[in-house]
Amino acid sequence: MTFAATILTLYPEMFPGPLGTSLAGRALGEGRWSCSPVQIRDFATDKHKSVDDTPAGGGAGMVLRADVVASAIDSVADGRPALAMTPRGKPLTQERVRELAQGPGVTILCGRFEGFDERLFEARDIEEVSIGDYILSGGEMGALVLLDACIRLLPGVMGAASSGDDESFETGLLEYPHYTRPQIWEGRTIPQVLRSGDHAKIAAWRKRRAEIDTRSRRPDLWERHEGVRVQSPSGAQRHEDET
Repeated sequence: MTFAATILTLYPEMFPGPLGTSLAGRALGEGRWSCSPVQIRDFATDKHKSVDDTPAGGGAGMVLRADVVASAIDSVADGRPALAMTPRGKPLTQERVRELAQGPGVTILCGRFEGFDERLFEARDIEEVSIGDYILSGGEMGALVLLDACIRLLPGVMGAASSGDDESFETGLLEYPHYTRPQIWEGRTIPQVLRSGDHAKIAAWRKRRAEIDTRSRRPDLWERHEGVRVQSPSGAQRHEDET
């Protein structure tokens, strides 16, 4: 089954963009996923092809019109999840990416200007998604990020099915650090345990480093990991120092 991606945007020339190269590009050429950018402006009804207007109540910028955008969405509606890339959305997680990658594909709505008329989300089943706590010029870059995260999980895209099993966020932790040749570089050596050939010790070291790095770099992830991993018999969360 091909993972079908339809992108509603004012800049269809941005797609597939970088997704036309490397693993995603090869998968696109092999038909593992498809990319169909749609010009929102084609659904405007006036002679100027207007897609936006001034914000009600005043203020800076312009707002994308609900009627025009809804017409664009309705034209491609086929049961796939409809997502809107917006900083007001729910943060994208690896768990949600896995869910999307296992489905038939996505329809992604890319915002511009000050965003969308709120009535669009009241009238249509659209999931608002954010890729981080920062502002971009539009939703296109966010759409590329979301698609790349999904495409790499499609069957046959990565070299081995287990390639991503230990990566950051897959286990709830950041990934352990990696090393390769040369053995000594600028006076720094590869940790001895990684050269020992003892697979049990290597696995234990990697797990420990993943925990240490997650705790120091992403305490929010560490707290979430601990909350899932350490629970009392009744299901209530408890911390290790309470055991």
